[in-house]
Amino acid sequence: FLAQRISSINAMSALCEATEADIDEVANAIGKDSRIGSKFLKASVGFGGSCFQKDILNLVYISRSYGLFAVADYWEQVIILNDHQKRRFSDKIISTLFNTVAQKKITLLGWAFKKDTNDTRESPAIYIADALIEERAILTVYDPKVSYNQMLSDLNSLNTRSPDENARFLKVAKNVNDASNDSHAIAIVTDWDEFKTIDWDEISPLMKKPSFLFDGRRILNTDKIKDKGFKIYKIGQ
Repeated sequence: FLAQRISSINAMSALCEATEADIDEVANAIGKDSRIGSKFLKASVGFGGSCFQKDILNLVYISRSYGLFAVADYWEQVIILNDHQKRRFSDKIISTLFNTVAQKKITLLGWAFKKDTNDTRESPAIYIADALIEERAILTVYDPKVSYNQMLSDLNSLNTRSPDENARFLKVAKNVNDASNDSHAIAIVTDWDEFKTIDWDEISPLMKKPSFLFDGRRILNTDKIKDKGFKIYKIGQ
């Protein structure tokens, strides 16, 4: 039910973008209904972790084994929407960068599925990175707790391409500044607290122009950085 709730608000985020609305305003209105409440109405690039997808797929399997196909299809849609949200984010990066990211350096901030953990199981970052590498983007990732070997292992587990090819397109950095140097775009995919306080006056001169910023976790105050030389996309807005 919690995963369903997250997919529901992420579905609304896509509608908000199409209609020039703001998902935070919509979520605030929804959350004021006491029957619904305000928790877990934060739009993002999608949920990860070891439990949500595995448990929902078990529920789908059980439902189908009892011939409850409508029930199975209903719960499977939670996973389908979550996958769509991840793909929608990577597609947005590609289309915004003039429909090609080949040989362009893109910085991913975060790899863990949520802040304050090194757990990468089913992390949206894996699938976003995979889609961008498939388009020949050169990725540089900074995550304060996830190792390069773990990132490579996560990508290799998808079997999209050879391990050597993944290693050629995936790099890591020791901090945000190093990750951003000569980058065409930055995408925030994990909600680490340190990303909320990045000095964008420092980052902007390091990047290629035009510079793009994609906030997949809605953690940035874009009003404060809109004059820093970035073209900004914030999911759900």
